[in-house]
Parts: sequence; structure tokens; C-alpha cells
Amino acid sequence: MAPKDEKKQGGGFFASVFSSFSSLGNVVNGLMGYEGLEVVNPEGGTEDAEEEAQKGRWRQEDRDSYWKMMQKYIGSDVTSMVTLPVIIFEPLSMLQRMAELMEYSYLLDQADECEDPYLRLVYASSWAISIYYSCQRTWKPFNPILGETYELTNHGGITFISEQISHHPPISAAHAENEHFTYDITSKLRTKFLGNSVDIYPVGRTHVTLKRDGVVLDLVPPATKVNNLIFGRTWVDSPGEMIMTNLTTGDKVVLYFQPCGWFGAGRYEVDGYVYNAAEEPKILITGKWNESMNYQPCDLDGEPLPGSELKEVWRVADVPKNDKFQFTYFARKLNSFETAPRKLLASDSRLRPDRYALEKSDLSKSGSEKSRLEERQRAEKRNREDKGHHFTPRWFDITSEISPTPWGDLEVCRYNGKYSEYRASVDSSDTIEEADVSSTEFNPWQYGNLVSQ
Repeated sequence: MAPKDEKKQGGGFFASVFSSFSSLGNVVNGLMGYEGLEVVNPEGGTEDAEEEAQKGRWRQEDRDSYWKMMQKYIGSDVTSMVTLPVIIFEPLSMLQRMAELMEYSYLLDQADECEDPYLRLVYASSWAISIYYSCQRTWKPFNPILGETYELTNHGGITFISEQISHHPPISAAHAENEHFTYDITSKLRTKFLGNSVDIYPVGRTHVTLKRDGVVLDLVPPATKVNNLIFGRTWVDSPGEMIMTNLTTGDKVVLYFQPCGWFGAGRYEVDGYVYNAAEEPKILITGKWNESMNYQPCDLDGEPLPGSELKEVWRVADVPKNDKFQFTYFARKLNSFETAPRKLLASDSRLRPDRYALEKSDLSKSGSEKSRLEERQRAEKRNREDKGHHFTPRWFDITSEISPTPWGDLEVCRYNGKYSEYRASVDSSDTIEEADVSSTEFNPWQYGNLVSQ
């Protein structure tokens, strides 16, 4: 392994890999007659492109029809401008996917308890990497309805709340807290549709505060590329670097996600270093984001210290076999009312009828319910504009602070603390009747016959 400055020279390899991908796309164009189409087989080479293009979850007639419709969007940001069929969805909303990062929250607990400032970053960055295991799932989560929320409890002592605070552009915010840390994120994804793939840029801000010492960690993840959206088997790659910075001390972690090469070479591999504020490597980190991460103390050249050993810091938990949506056991719990708090908000993602219908494998009902919710959301927007009203998030405040990111500026949202007050009031009350929450009607709406929370 090489220290940071040598790693920076790897751009030529990145470029050569993506140049090869482009060449592969040209081969498929000539063979199949689809202009702008690029099919990439992560387990093969150029000779596998045509065969790979015939695979995937789409029926031939649906695939051809959808390709004709989507061609006009090539080069565009399609984050919220395209209505997608439920055949490519999983029964979770994006707000629930945000909560999935809490599966290995014990790593943040360990980071808070750790006195070594560099090992603390090993734990925290391994936590950030753990979410990438779910990237093997290529199903799309539902876009949240404006005002939709998701609550999570009964896991690691955490209280988690997320809310969709803007529809155009789509912006989500979340806050999680236990005795060891607080987690705050403003998420505003930006995309670029490339024909048979889409680049996803995480225009967001993630801060983790470790409570013992008040250390604040800032996370900047790499961009992600979803390959073979329509033709071929869909798969995900996140080539580039992840940076986690200790804003209190200046120490940081720089981890490099290797791009997938021909026949899967380099796929899943992550390596990098923990650096002190003087940019000197202190600990090397290596592993695979779909398996485990390891660390070892190193010298100023980035080489392992004599007598030291490579130690495992994180390993993916056992997963169910043959799950239709490739869910982990924790992902399954995200739809369970066992992880829901008392008096669940009626705006919670678990209650979405389109999500529930897809969970029960009723694609027809899921599609119709999804259309109904989207039309109701459009009607709400018209009503709001006619009245001269603005949507106001309930649990987060939209601030005037602008945070720069590698992919554009972000309007920062802050947790306003009202959910903690609300939850404390509900949990301490003896007068609230326990109801069958599963029969509660999904209600994120600003207008209409709304049930008061």
C-alpha cells in the first residue's frame, strides 16, 4: 500500500477502466442497434456484452418500450422528473434506506468510547463503509412524499427520525441519537442519466458528533454509478474516495473504493489511511465493502509497523438466503412495527400503501397506489401555490447556511429538537390508547381531512 500522495496518481488507472467501459458500449451499439446504450458485465469482458444485454428483470417488450421513452432524458438529472414502474422498486422508501445506516451503529459507540484518536476514526469510517453492503441491492427505493417521515427505535438505544422536507429538488433530512453519538444528515441527490446507467452524486452533508469528547466528524462519500438499468443485470459501483474528517482535530481518513475492472478485478476493494493533522499516515485500512474491514498501524511511508498485526474491525452480519429483494435481517426490520415507537406518526413510510402492496408482491396494486399518491402530491402543490403557502417541515428547520460539496452547494437543514420533545411526551403519557398501528392510514398531507398528531 502507498501513502496518500502516491494514491493520487491512480487517476490514470481510473481513466483507463472507464475508457474501456465506453469501448464496450460502442460494441453493443453496433451489434444491437441501440444508440447511446452501454452494457457492462462486471464478471466478463467485451465478448460478453451482447449476451449480458439480454439478461435482467425486464420483459423484452417492457424493456424496449421503456428504452424508447427514456432516450430523451440522456444527460439529464432524473432524480424526480421521471415516473418509474414498480417492477424496479423494493418495498422501502428512501427515508428507510437512510435509517439502514444504523445497522452497525455499535461502531460509533466504540468510536465514542475509544481514547486513541486514530483508532476512533477506524471505527467511525468502518461504520460509514458498512452501508455499502446494501448497494448490492439493485432495486430502487420509493421516493418519499413531501412530509413523509420514518421513525426507528428498539435498536442500539437509538432514536431515529427522518423527514422529506422538499420535493423539487428532493431533499431529505435525518437525525439519530443515543448515549454515545448524534447523527445528522441533509441529503440532496443529484443524478445524470447516461442511457443504460445513471451517475448518482451525494450532494449532502453528514455530521456525527461523539458525545464523550464532543468530537465532530464530517463525511464525504464517493459518487455511485448504477449500471445496466434497462438492458442487462443491474449492478452498482462506487469508484473514488471517501473522506471522513475530524473537524475538531484535523485528523482524517481517506479511503479509496477501487473501480470494477474486467472479470470483476478490484470490485468491492477499499483501502486507505488514517492521517493526523500533519497529513502523516498513522493507520492503514483495507478490506472489501461487501465483506469486512481491517486495520494495522503503519509508519510514515504507509508500511505496516514491524510486529503489528492486521486486525478486523467490522464484518458483515449473516444475511437471509434467497430473499427476493436481497434484504438483510436488519433491512427486514425496517418495515416491522417492532422497530416502531409508541404512537407511530401517520406519515411514516411503513404505512405507505404502495410500499405495502409491493411487499405483498401485488405489483398491480402497488403501481396504482403509487400513481394515486403522486397525483395527491401534485394536487397538494397546486393547492399550496394557489393559497400562497409554503411547506414547512415539522422536525427540521431549513437554514440560510450553504454548505459546499464536491458536486454542488447544499442548503443545510438542522434538527430542531421538536421530535425529541414530542417523543418524550408520548412515551411518558399514560392516557394514550394503544391502537392497531398497521391499520392507520398513511397521512403526510398538508391539506384535506388530516388527522391531528
